[in-house]
Amino acid sequence: MSKEALPGLSLCNNAMLRRATRKIGQYYDDVLAPSGLKATQQGLLYQISIGNEPAMGAIAAALIMDLSALGHTLKPLIRDSYVETFADPADRRIKRVRLTPQGQVKLDEVMKLWRVAQQHFEEVVGKDRAQSLRAALEDVSALDFDLPPAA
Repeated sequence: MSKEALPGLSLCNNAMLRRATRKIGQYYDDVLAPSGLKATQQGLLYQISIGNEPAMGAIAAALIMDLSALGHTLKPLIRDSYVETFADPADRRIKRVRLTPQGQVKLDEVMKLWRVAQQHFEEVVGKDRAQSLRAALEDVSALDFDLPPAA
């Protein structure tokens, strides 16, 4: 699709970011498809793996998502016995999550595919541009956006 075909979208930061996110998300989903997982699930398994039995609230905050969205994403991973939730021993109100042994095997499998996707993305986009893109997106994600004054 040519840039001229998107005059309305190209003026909106949100629309262009969502468009790019869908394009990249579809690409990663396609590469990860043989694992049976979506890119969002791969990312979640990875965060759980490196998080040392993280609290669900901490994962949600890190991924900038609400707890109900996190729960929705976790459901199939719990159903398939890749992760399990449990109450924090020190504070039973806090729910924690960890990989199961099957989850570790699935993570190892999907990370091989992810590395292929990541390498190819960087070949197409350029390693420096990909790194700059990640840095810019991290910077934007760290900003606090207050609502503008009412018109």
